[in-house]
Amino acid sequence: MKTVNTNRPNREAGSVGAIVLTRYPQPGRTKTRLIPALGARGAAWLQERMTRHTVDRLRDWRERSGGWLQVRAVGATPRRVRGWLGQDLSVKPQGTGDLGDRLIRAFAEGFAEGMERLALVGIDCPNLDASILDEAMRGLDEADVVLGPATDGGYYLMALKSAQVEALEGLCSGVDWGSDRVLSQTLARIESLGLTVHLLRPLSDVDVPEELRVWDQARGKCQPMISVIIPVLNEAEGLRETLAQVLTGENIEVIVVDGGSHDNTVEIAQEMARDGLAEGRVQVLSSPRGRALQFNVGLGVARGEVVLLLHGDTQVPMGFDMVIRELLRGCDGVAGAFELRVAGEGRGLRWVEWGVRWRSRLLQLPYGDQGLFLSRQQLLQLGGIPDLPLMEDFELVRRLQRLGRIAIAPVAVVTSARRWQRLGVLQVMLLNQLIVLGYLLGISPKRLAQWYRRRRG
Repeated sequence: MKTVNTNRPNREAGSVGAIVLTRYPQPGRTKTRLIPALGARGAAWLQERMTRHTVDRLRDWRERSGGWLQVRAVGATPRRVRGWLGQDLSVKPQGTGDLGDRLIRAFAEGFAEGMERLALVGIDCPNLDASILDEAMRGLDEADVVLGPATDGGYYLMALKSAQVEALEGLCSGVDWGSDRVLSQTLARIESLGLTVHLLRPLSDVDVPEELRVWDQARGKCQPMISVIIPVLNEAEGLRETLAQVLTGENIEVIVVDGGSHDNTVEIAQEMARDGLAEGRVQVLSSPRGRALQFNVGLGVARGEVVLLLHGDTQVPMGFDMVIRELLRGCDGVAGAFELRVAGEGRGLRWVEWGVRWRSRLLQLPYGDQGLFLSRQQLLQLGGIPDLPLMEDFELVRRLQRLGRIAIAPVAVVTSARRWQRLGVLQVMLLNQLIVLGYLLGISPKRLAQWYRRRRG
């Protein structure tokens, strides 16, 4: 096998084209290895984002090069895919068979469209861009095959000239698709066929939870810092796990503000702050009791461009930092919140989760236990967290609603079930609605707080 490298400028060499292979973002059917971290809907959401990202980058290549672009999808009709990605696209189904069968079919039909040079790409490598497509086409000046190696042992791009159509069967058949042997097996087949190959630079893909930061970094070359502010009061039971989950994020700082705990909450937070894995990212402060006051104390020292307001008994999902940056980076909303999952078993708790989802998405009313996030500058312009003894999250959301839409992430934080378990699901739901009604009727938040604490016990 001969390996060819070329960095010469692109030249006119007949019709060139690119085909994007993707799957329609149906929950439970796509990005399945990310479901443990993001959930089925979250994984489908990321599939949708990554497909759009890849198609938009290849649109740029099409406009600049005059090339031909097609999307071949699984899981939806061409009409539905065009409605999703744009009417300007040529769309075809991938068809049946394994990935090798679908690659052979795509190349054969692309060459039948009149292409002389054709590249097939997936959507898993967010750093794929027009310059890589240009290099692939240049590589075919002197090589028979161009491959873009992925760091997991596969490849993100294959390019061929129409003259090599007869070699497709030998290149794409009998490969252990989905394994870390795909690239090595394909290179072996190229050698056995007596062909030459040009290798592009390796790229990282996003297939498993540990690779989510690849997407985050590709989307925003400079990742804005996230300040996670956690007011606590006697949260020793779950604080260690809450902090451990938060510390999986990248470019974050954690500000724990204690309101006078009588258990070992402060000791746990300080121990976590001293841990080598925290890398100086955790600081522990104290303030008088009151969630709004504690949040504002944390806000006063926060350095991040983005603020996540997190309750001490609530755990973030893996990749939470990527989700936050992605939602605030685009036009999804002026602020955001996560969906809610309540730790524990029972039909009643599932009804709670359903009600929260309905309230958050249709009424645009997420509550504080869902982890509200927004830019620090936006929060400061609003005057910080409303200084109320109760309903501070409700009032903050009402103020945000006047500025625009609140985006609800398709992934959930997990909160403690203790209040529902102590008082009962129906009692907590009724109590919450009475508090909201009283607040809207103009009853003093101080009076509501006193009444709430007596009923809650």
